[in-house]
Amino acid sequence: MDIKDIKIIHEDKHIIVAEKPPKVPSQGDPSGDPDMLTLLCTHIKSEHPQAKNPYIGLVHRIDRPVGGAMVFAKTKEANAHLSKQMQEKTFKKYYMAVVCGVPENERGELRDILVKNAETNMSRVVKEKRGRAKEAVLEYEVLQTVDDEKEGLLSLLKVELKTGRHHQIRVQLSHAGFPIWGDTKYNKAFTKRRGWTQIALWSHSLRFTHMKAKKPSEYVSMPPDEFPFALFKKEEQQ
Repeated sequence: MDIKDIKIIHEDKHIIVAEKPPKVPSQGDPSGDPDMLTLLCTHIKSEHPQAKNPYIGLVHRIDRPVGGAMVFAKTKEANAHLSKQMQEKTFKKYYMAVVCGVPENERGELRDILVKNAETNMSRVVKEKRGRAKEAVLEYEVLQTVDDEKEGLLSLLKVELKTGRHHQIRVQLSHAGFPIWGDTKYNKAFTKRRGWTQIALWSHSLRFTHMKAKKPSEYVSMPPDEFPFALFKKEEQQ
């Protein structure tokens, strides 16, 4: 993995919006594998050789198995500007997810309390907000449902992440009864499957206001044209 494998969606003096490939960490981790922060730092150095120690700020994270749009700050001012929008909840994050089954409601809000288990690196829904438990909120819309001969009923959801908890979308959708296809942690149909299965969750779009603009802009990353996303109409994934 090197910078040539990273798609740059948008870049200017203040930010970089890039498409994180699945399996690539958002930032460095104990595996030592190439991560987005390091790769983009290399990119800036190659574009601007005079910048020996360029600034690259992590604004948000995406689970390692998940791909899609991420924004990084190229200045401390831009990082502060984006972080403020995150705190004020004006920074919008949308995901595409293929789930097993069909949600009862075409649109809905999921509001749960999650707690993370550091030993297993998994989160779960609990009844009370105690200790390290935190509220998690998302909204979803069912865009299309198909009946696959092998996998059965699958639904394409557009998810707006209202909070940013550990494995939030994966945990909440599973708890609601429609787990994400390919999720080897929270979908019982996949936990015992051998080998790698690509989770059908994709960071589709980010909507925020650039520090040099007055109105929000949207930056989009389309899910790969592979199973199971390929089962659904492209216009539904715009």
